Amino acid sequence: MEIYVVKQGDTIDGISSIFGIPATEIAFVNQISYPYPLVIGQALLIPVQDTLPPYKREVNVNGYAYPYINSKTLQTTLPYLTDLSVFSYGFTATGELIPPATDDTRMINAALEFGTAPMLTLTPMDSEGRFNNNLISALVSSESAQENLIRGLFDMLAAKNFRGVDVDFEYIKAEDRDLFTSFVARLTRELNVYGYWVSVALAPKTSSDQKGLLYEGKDYAGLGAAANSCLLMTYEWGYKYSEPMAVAPINMVRRVVEYAVTQIPRNKIDLGIPNYGYDWPLPYVQGETAATTIGNIQAVQIAAANGAQIQFDEIAQTPYFNYTSEDGIRHEVWFEDVRSMNAKFSLFEEFGLRGMGYWQIMRLFLANWVLLESRFNIIKQG
Repeated sequence: MEIYVVKQGDTIDGISSIFGIPATEIAFVNQISYPYPLVIGQALLIPVQDTLPPYKREVNVNGYAYPYINSKTLQTTLPYLTDLSVFSYGFTATGELIPPATDDTRMINAALEFGTAPMLTLTPMDSEGRFNNNLISALVSSESAQENLIRGLFDMLAAKNFRGVDVDFEYIKAEDRDLFTSFVARLTRELNVYGYWVSVALAPKTSSDQKGLLYEGKDYAGLGAAANSCLLMTYEWGYKYSEPMAVAPINMVRRVVEYAVTQIPRNKIDLGIPNYGYDWPLPYVQGETAATTIGNIQAVQIAAANGAQIQFDEIAQTPYFNYTSEDGIRHEVWFEDVRSMNAKFSLFEEFGLRGMGYWQIMRLFLANWVLLESRFNIIKQG
C-alpha cells in the first residue's frame, strides 16, 4: 500500500497511470464517487501490492457500534474486526440490566457469521442518555446491586452469545475510585470462570495525580490488574464544545501511552482510535460554539464542494481545512485520513500494545480498514 497526496492538476486517471492501478479501484478504496472529484491535499490510499510482504504483527481490533448501524456498513467492516462492542446496555440503581432501545440481535448474528466476537458494552447511562455518576456510586457501594447486575449479565451473555463485557464508565467520582476498581475485579473474576472476557475503558490520563472528574476515578494500575484488557480513550482533545483542533493529536496520544505502559502491562492495552471529525463554525466562542460531528469521507466531500484545500498539521499528524459555507460563515474542519491513521498504527507498533479500539464504526472508512489489514494480521475468533 502507498499513500499519495493530491497536488494541483491531479486527476484520478493521471494517478491511475502513475501507479498502474485502475482508476475505479482507487476510487472504490477511497470511497470517491464518479466523476471522481479530488481535493488538493487529499490523502489517497493506493492499493499497490507489496512484492515481499514484511512480517505482520497480530492485532486485536475492536469497534463500537449502535444496534441501528447500517447493514452494509456493518458487513463491510466486520471482516476487519476481532470484536464488536454493542453500545450499550445500562442498569438501574438496584442493578437491573437495561438492554438497548433498538434490538441488537441482527448485529450480533452478523458478527458471529464473520468470526467477530460480540461484546456487551455496559454504561451508566440515565434515561436521557447521559453518563450518570450517581448510578455508578449506587452500584459500587451496594453488594446486592452488584449481585443483581452480574446475575443479569450472565443471563444476557449466555442468551445472546456475547464474548464478554466492556465496562465503559465515565465521570466516576474520586471517592468511588477504589470501589469501582473492586467492582471491575469482581466482575472479571466471576465472568472469567465461564470463559467471558472483561475490558474496561480508561480516560486518557498522563499522570497518576491528574485532576478532573474524567480522570480522578480511574486508577490505571488498579484497573490494569483488575480487567483482562484496557482501552485507552485516546480521542476527544478536539470535541463538540472545544476550540477547533485535532480529535486525536498524535503528540497527545503518545503522552497517554507513555504513562499507560508504566502502569499496565502492554499486552493488556488497546489504543483508542477515532473514526470521525468535527466541523466548527467560526469565530469560536467558548461556551457557545458547538461543532458538528462528521465522517472522514464526508469531510473530504465538504472540502470538494467548497473548493477548500486540505492542510496537514505535522505535530498533530492530522488533516484540517477551512471553508466558507453558502451562508457566509467560515468553518474549520479537523478529521482523520490514512496519514493520521498510519501514524497511530506506527505508535501502536512502537509500544507493542495488544490492540486497537475504534470509536465508532457507524460511518464507513474503507481506506482505513484496507490500510490496517495491509500492516497487521487481524485476529479472528474462528
